Amino acid sequence: MNRDLFARHRAVLPDWLALYYEDPLEITHGEGRHVWDAAGNKYLDFFGGILTTMTAHALPEVTKAVAEQAGRIVHSSTLYLNRPMVELAERVAQLSGIPDARVFFTTSGTEANDTALLLATAHRRSNTILAMRNSYHGRSFSSVGITGNRGWSPTSLSPLQTLYVHGGVRTRGPYAHLDDRDFIDACVADLEDLLGHTRAPAALIAEPVQGVGGFTSPPDGLYAAFCEVLHERGILWIADEVQTGWGRTGEHFWGWQAHGRSGPPDIVTFAKGIGNGMSIGGVVARAEIMNCLDANSISTFGGTQVTMAAGLANLNHLLEHDLQGNARRVGGLLIERLRAVAAQVPHVREVRGRGLMIGVELTRPGTDEAAPEAASTVLEEARAGGLLVGKGGGHSTSVLRIAPPMSLTVAEAEEGAAILERALRSI
Repeated sequence: MNRDLFARHRAVLPDWLALYYEDPLEITHGEGRHVWDAAGNKYLDFFGGILTTMTAHALPEVTKAVAEQAGRIVHSSTLYLNRPMVELAERVAQLSGIPDARVFFTTSGTEANDTALLLATAHRRSNTILAMRNSYHGRSFSSVGITGNRGWSPTSLSPLQTLYVHGGVRTRGPYAHLDDRDFIDACVADLEDLLGHTRAPAALIAEPVQGVGGFTSPPDGLYAAFCEVLHERGILWIADEVQTGWGRTGEHFWGWQAHGRSGPPDIVTFAKGIGNGMSIGGVVARAEIMNCLDANSISTFGGTQVTMAAGLANLNHLLEHDLQGNARRVGGLLIERLRAVAAQVPHVREVRGRGLMIGVELTRPGTDEAAPEAASTVLEEARAGGLLVGKGGGHSTSVLRIAPPMSLTVAEAEEGAAILERALRSI
């Protein structure tokens, strides 16, 4: 059955549409932290549809909200008043930390970052963007143009001039040998030097934790130090919270809060987990920035009633059940468990992460060289053991990405760690 579906897939879909596994998997249904394939095999899900199933598969509150809203009206566009959209926007604005916030909903993180770039360049009247090396911001023409990860940037053409800054990767690059304070100082000096060679940029866009790049992050406070330089020149900070938002990192509700000394970002983008699988993205910005456009704009599908109902139900569940606290507690246990395993597996260079956003970087033993074949082996072996994980990395790195639903229990964390241990030892 899978072979037939795979053949049909290849016949009508692009060759560049990536699939995991030598024998690609068809997931048919899920519940809680588990999913099942077409053959009836059960898996513990440690990737959540790329960090999108944030609370749980088939969460009753979300499925009920979707069904009830769909029974009334599914869609009307932003040309009409929309109560669920207003209600979710009120909640997001209040949680964002941005003063006098305005919210615009999109259908994806890519579209959210596109919108943030439009706002920043229009507000600043500049098409120059600062971005981080090893970054990923989506698959549209403009977001690909600012992506600092060669594996996910298929063209050098762009409507923007992009300049890349050091700092997103702590343990690689020219400053890796420095302590945290000196690392931040060196990155700030690099930023200041870069700004001396270019016209004033519109904004810096940065993921507090780089997702596709392998769950890498700088020392806490780097982006606050950057903002001290940026704000002197009127340059905006866009925090790409598509993967880090809603408490996934455990310590903070937003990833930018680890760098909040200089205040909140000017613009925050979000997506993925807020919809728990429904297609929601969005942008939060100060009113003066959000309202800077001097032409009409609407969204046909952004903010549609059924997705907004899902987002409200999902966000309420996350807050009422303190899933951020659960991510901190269970994620901390899982990271320590994996670090204990890694100490005995020569291929593991580093286990890093925050909360339930964990990366396991694999290299050829005794070197810093990436081991993509080892990552593929672990992915296959973990699946055979009943566990789904992701992979990523950039600049010749190979990383296993672990990001289960934030309701993960201690018992499930132990179960997943044991399966992953066996898979790592099989390399």
